[in-house]
Amino acid sequence: MSRPLCPSSMLSREIRVLDLDGSVVKQRNLLARYPHQVIPLQDLGPRARFWMNSRTRAQIRERIGREGSNSVTFLGSGDFHQVSPILLSRFEEPVSLIVFDLHPDWDTLPPRFGCGSWVTEALRSGNIQKCVLAGIGSEDISSPGIQSGNLAALGADRLEIYPYYHAPTRVFLRTVPANISLKAQRSFLRTKIYWDNLRSKDLGEFFRLLISRLPSKKAYISIDKDCLSSEYALTNWEEGRFSLDELIVMLEALKEGLEIVGLDITGEYSEIAVAGRLKGVFSRLDHPREVRAGQLLPEEVNAVNESTNLKILEALFR
Repeated sequence: MSRPLCPSSMLSREIRVLDLDGSVVKQRNLLARYPHQVIPLQDLGPRARFWMNSRTRAQIRERIGREGSNSVTFLGSGDFHQVSPILLSRFEEPVSLIVFDLHPDWDTLPPRFGCGSWVTEALRSGNIQKCVLAGIGSEDISSPGIQSGNLAALGADRLEIYPYYHAPTRVFLRTVPANISLKAQRSFLRTKIYWDNLRSKDLGEFFRLLISRLPSKKAYISIDKDCLSSEYALTNWEEGRFSLDELIVMLEALKEGLEIVGLDITGEYSEIAVAGRLKGVFSRLDHPREVRAGQLLPEEVNAVNESTNLKILEALFR
């Protein structure tokens, strides 16, 4: 039986929850308002969290199946953002990938299937014609973090990066390709990157111009809510700078100008449970020591995140 489609996109009104950590299934108002499918994956959550090996990845892929590619898919914590390339692999046609995130997730170091390297993994697919990262503001594009970033993907403007705001960054002993989203000042042994920040832009107009030059008007959107301030999202990571209204303005521009073929949302909060000592050590080192969500009652965290999820869906489906 065919699923109802949002008239301005290919998105189904039936949402899908990949239940890796129990965070989204607690959002009773969300599940009551929308038809939904919950795929139970909590038994794989500790092995998939932060990074996963190829076996765990294959198990998740098998359980997800091929149905629901055009759903809005909730992944839970941003620790599971590496599931996004599995969802993207369902699309054979050329697509543009639009990502809202505080982190670029473009690392080139191991592990391959990690939440900090999933964009690099997604770009291995030839059908991703362009990826746009919006809202970046973490230390991953500062020095020295940027040294392990996928700078090569900036070539031919295949990857564009637009921070909410970030000071210029110095890169040492690495080539920074010419790219429409930045200015590179090259000197001996180093390059200084001047970012095209979003903070002072008319975001609707900016995204309409961006859309006009995308090579494919079919788009997959991935939202990590850590791009939002903690007023709107309580996550396992640092907080971003976007307001919810700003995110919705950008989503509405994308909805008007593109055919949205799929979309996923991460950035819930859940207690961190990982499998194995090595992963535990790296998880503690990489996660912030304190996040606002950890200082609030679980019902308060749930209320904030559920409210934002509902408002995002209302914007997508109206």
